[in-house]
Amino acid sequence: MSKHILIIGGGVIGLSVAEACTAAGHEVTVLERQPEERDGCSYGNAGMVVPSHFIPLAAPGMVALGLKWMWNPESPFYIKPRLSWELLTWGMQFWRSATAARVAKASPILRDLGFASRARFDELAGDANEFGLVRRGLLMLCQQQKTLDEEAHVAEQARALGIPAEVHDAAGTAALDPAIKMNVCGSVYFPRDAHLSPWLFMQFLQQRVRARGGLLKFSAEVTSFVRKGNRIAAVKTSQGEFTADEIVIAGGSWSPLVARELGLKIPLQPGKGYSLTLPNPKQLPQLCSICTEARLAVTPMGNSLRFGGTMEMSGLNETIDPRRVKGVIRGATTFFPEFAESDFADIKPWCGLRPCSPDGLPYIGRTAKQSNLIVATGHAMMGLSLAPITGRLVAEVIEGTKPCVDLKLLSPDRF
Repeated sequence: MSKHILIIGGGVIGLSVAEACTAAGHEVTVLERQPEERDGCSYGNAGMVVPSHFIPLAAPGMVALGLKWMWNPESPFYIKPRLSWELLTWGMQFWRSATAARVAKASPILRDLGFASRARFDELAGDANEFGLVRRGLLMLCQQQKTLDEEAHVAEQARALGIPAEVHDAAGTAALDPAIKMNVCGSVYFPRDAHLSPWLFMQFLQQRVRARGGLLKFSAEVTSFVRKGNRIAAVKTSQGEFTADEIVIAGGSWSPLVARELGLKIPLQPGKGYSLTLPNPKQLPQLCSICTEARLAVTPMGNSLRFGGTMEMSGLNETIDPRRVKGVIRGATTFFPEFAESDFADIKPWCGLRPCSPDGLPYIGRTAKQSNLIVATGHAMMGLSLAPITGRLVAEVIEGTKPCVDLKLLSPDRF
């Protein structure tokens, strides 16, 4: 039976939900708080599709590493000192989640989500491949032997989960991607990973939703809800009031603010990421890569090359910190010696806010608070990568069919 679905959030998660719901024959309206000409987190990211990322952000060792880095504003991870009960609570929840036992439970779920989403990207690309999906894999680049040994151990874990992974020395790494000079001692290669252009993918989703009759309402910020019993009867916004059979919160880092209006707590912290895109780079790799020690993502997009990274916990602000940008540039020039700081002199930096849950898993599913409310957020750095499967899972929840991936660990009520 066709339903009217109201989706709060027009980023890659919200649009993927809209795409899946319109494909199922539902009437869809997407409410996006920003204007149509925007460049939020869904646009300037690294564009990676990574089934290889089966270890959640909250993992053993991350707390110690975060404490080591947090006082250096140029480091890959930085927490801006501030008085915030939400940040303190999130930090304690993160610390409790960063255990080997929790990672062991989370990894198979992330693997299943990753492979299912990767398969869905193939389906969406089809023969036309309108968003530039490149299926050549990903390199985890390492400059130190200690780091390579650690990544080789991760590769063993990946293979045990059925995720193909190969360990290469410097010569083997160069042979995999000879188009660019790399200052590394070796790498781990994940052949099932892929990359694409985020901007083209967002355009693709918008066009597909509109072609099926879906409505995209921009500059429509949610202000309050009308509730009747345990149901949401209407959503009030800056563009008027909207009614629907099902409501989906997919507002990224702004989701907790929306949920708070309903008395629902969704622990999230915005993790600010930065990127710099060279339109005519000196060298252009054929594979996407992650510079392990610098926590830097590198992605070719057509004829351009994007460098993205850092995790800055500084609240809901989108201010560019030049020190963070400097850290990205330093990492790029360290791993790729043909590039110099001067190559980035006239490049405008971009930043976006990734919605980070305390345990490194997204929130997907219904909440007990309201019977017609579904949550789809908290994907952190995996938003684009897991967007297609998130859309399918939400559509399955709406249909009342058994989800293709177990949602127990992803419950929005788990905290």
